[in-house]
Formats: sequence, structure tokens, C-alpha cells
Amino acid sequence: MVALLLFLLTLQTTPLSAQSPASAFPNLEPDPKAAEFARRGQTGPYTWQDLTEISLWASGADADASPARGQPSYRALIAAAVEELKNAADLPRNERERGEYVLTFMHKKFLKSYSALQTRIDTILSNGRYNCVSSAVLYLILADAVDLEAKGVMTRDHAFISVHADGEAIDVETTNPYGFDPGNRREFHDDFGKLTGFAYVPARNYRDRTTINALELVSLILHNRIADLESRKRFAEAVPLAVNRTSLLAGRLDGISSSIFEDPEKDLIDRLLNYGVSLINGGKEDEGLRWAALASAKYPDPVRWQEFIYSAANNRIVKLFRGNHSSEARAFLTANANLLSPENFKLLDIMTTDAELTEMSNRISRADQAEDILAALDRAEAEKLLPAGRAKELRNFVILKTASLLSAAPGRDWLVGIAWLESSITRYGPDPRLEQEIRTFKSNRAVDFHNRFAAAFNKKNYDEATQILREGLAEFPDNRQLQNDRNTVEKAGIGGN
Repeated sequence: MVALLLFLLTLQTTPLSAQSPASAFPNLEPDPKAAEFARRGQTGPYTWQDLTEISLWASGADADASPARGQPSYRALIAAAVEELKNAADLPRNERERGEYVLTFMHKKFLKSYSALQTRIDTILSNGRYNCVSSAVLYLILADAVDLEAKGVMTRDHAFISVHADGEAIDVETTNPYGFDPGNRREFHDDFGKLTGFAYVPARNYRDRTTINALELVSLILHNRIADLESRKRFAEAVPLAVNRTSLLAGRLDGISSSIFEDPEKDLIDRLLNYGVSLINGGKEDEGLRWAALASAKYPDPVRWQEFIYSAANNRIVKLFRGNHSSEARAFLTANANLLSPENFKLLDIMTTDAELTEMSNRISRADQAEDILAALDRAEAEKLLPAGRAKELRNFVILKTASLLSAAPGRDWLVGIAWLESSITRYGPDPRLEQEIRTFKSNRAVDFHNRFAAAFNKKNYDEATQILREGLAEFPDNRQLQNDRNTVEKAGIGGN
């Protein structure tokens, strides 16, 4: 199975104090063997010995280690199988028959049970479990040992072998003991030549097939191991494999165009980003940003890394906003400014400025705080750090809140609030909300005149009541309630004119 997973971002947050040294991150330096193996292919075709060593390395195994105590090494097991195959008395001289013989030999000798995710060569040697990639690589090794020209073939989700025999290319489905030249019937005869049966392996739909070289086929072992690790969310372990795969494929002279092979470094950056996202999803934005700084310096991709950095920083800042920690958000943004592009820094600066001013506005508790907040809003708007509409929204909030604080002062003087609102309109221009608040304050002041009048009148303090009414009508001659109060006084015959 050939699989590729690319995970998308889903961001959370972590405390600013969390620290993670670079040494805790996955290794970004390739194994020197990767470059060495790549160089071998530049001086001539890979031998079966080369392919044995490289495929075991790609599998994560030491070629000179043993499957179990007392057993030969992995390298020795393959070498012994090669000797057995080459010295077999019935090894055909005909290339086509020899290609089929290798498949049969391999299944009898090593392959026991198919397992879709078992892509490692050492595991085949240990317990006989295999998939299309591991069986194709083993066939390639054995085919080269008996002088057959074979190449790998891949489709979107499958790998197999093509053998050049007797002037034609013959497909080999290595997962099936009868998979040589699929689509053709294979007959079986007894010792006397009598037909006893046949096997038939149908040909698959290979319209999207691509022929790949030996190194590319072996690299599918790493590719599948990476995909398997990422499917189990073990992103840190996948990174070194991706680094090694990129180094292994860097020196290809005849590389093919395929989504898997056309740009190994882009695929590597996918893996680096997936690990970074896993840190952020685990609540470790700080570590994610440090990882981005470290990894992007060695494997740059300005656009994709900047997208990741912006998303991580944005997510962290939003989290701090939600906790009403705008000062910490500002400190975080300042500390990570060198990681952000000027454009992305400006976007986050705008967002942080908005949050700071919103928090400042929400915390207003005294009227004397208004001027500092309004000045900050004016500066932010002038510096293009706050859109005009948002600046007006926050400004009105501050002005209205201040008007209420002024009017709620001892004595509840609505005139002070009205004066403040009118001066704000003079300062910033007409505004329906402020004008409506002035009308409300005036109505409230008229109600205060009525209430004071009623209290004095009910206590039979008629002179005081009349004086209050006279002041109220002078200020609000058209107020219906005060006009009703005047009628009451007239009917009672107690007031002056």
C-alpha cells in the first residue's frame, strides 16, 4: 500500500512560560548513509547487495543485526537466499521463466502472510509478513541477483514489478505467488505432462501506472512508514524518516514526475508542518513557533512556513484575549515579531491593538479615565491600527460610559452628562447614538424636575414646589409632564404665575 497523509491545522494554546529546547525536537540532520546510498546510484546501477543494505536501512533495521538470537544477520539471510537461488538446479535459463521462478522461490522461501501496512524488509525476514512494497523490493533484490532487468511500478495506491524478459516488459504482482504476468492463465502439469489445473491472477487497472527506479521503489518503504506513523499521530517519529527520505532521493539522475517523487523537499516540509501542528494541537504554541524557527531555517518555504507561523501566533493571541490578558498578548507578539512577515505582523498588531483598546474601554470606571482612552483610540485610528468604523464604535462606548459616570456622580446632575455629550459631538462630529443619549438625558432631567416637584407638593411645600416647577418649565417648556404639573398647581390655586 502506498499512502500519504497530510494533516490540517486545528490550533489551541499553552502558557507562555512553557519552554522546549531545540534538542527536544526531532532530528533535522539526515543520516549520512542516506547521501552515501544516493551517491552509489550516480556511479552505476545498484547491485542486489546495495539494495539489500539500503532497503534494510529504510526499514529501520541494522543489516548486520539478527531477527533473533542465534540466527544469521538480515544481510546474511538475504545473501544465503541469493546463493540458494543462483545455485538452484532447476533455475531456468529463459528470462521469462526465470522471472516467474524468482516469484515462486520468494513466496516459498520468505512470504507467509499479506499485511497491508507491513512495508519493512526486516519484518519479512523475521515472520514472513509482507505488503506490495516490501515484496516488490525483495523481488527486485533477487531478480538482480540472477541477472534479470527489473524495475518498480507504482499506481496511486499500489506497487509491483516490471521485468524485461525476452524483449518484452512483463508485470509481476509480487503479493501473489501466481502473479507473474497477471491476466494470463498458468497451467499445472504432473510428472507425466498431464494437465492437473491452472491458476489465473486478473490484471489490475494500471492506467495511472508510473515506472520508478530502484531507489524510488526502496524509498516507498520510508514513505509508507511515515504515513503509518502520521496516521497514528506519531509525528515526531515521522520527521527523521522524512529527512532521510529527502536526502536519499536528492541525488537521483533519472527521477520521475509523480506526486510522491517530484519534489521530495516539499513532501518533507509537509511532514515538518504536520509535526508543528501536532505541537499546537497539544497546547504548545511556543514550541510550535520555536520549531518553525528551527526547521524553516534549514528547510525554507517562506509562504508555507509563514502561514503556519501566522496561524500559531494568531491562535495564541486570541486565547490570551479570551482570558483578558491583552498585555501578555502584546508581549507575545513583540517577542515573536522576527518570525512574522511585515504584513502578518501588521495584521496581528491591528488585532492586538483592538483587543487592548477594547479591554481598556471595558475597564473604564471613572470619568477622568476617558481622555487617555480617547487619545489612544485617536492615535490607533491615525496609525491605521484600528479601522475607522471600529474606532467610532469603541469611541462611542467610552463617551456614553463616561456620560453615565458623570451623571451618576453625587447629586445626579444630568446637565454634566449632557455637556460632555455635546462637547464630544463638537469634537468628533454628529452621531445619532450620542444625539439620542442627549435626548434621553434631557428626558431624565425633566423627570427629575417632576419628581422633585411632586415630593415638595405632597409635603405641602407649595412655594418650593412652585419654584421647582418654574425652573423645570424654563428649561423644558414643551415637556408634557411638567405642563400637567402646572395645571395641577393652577387648579389648586397655590402658585404664582
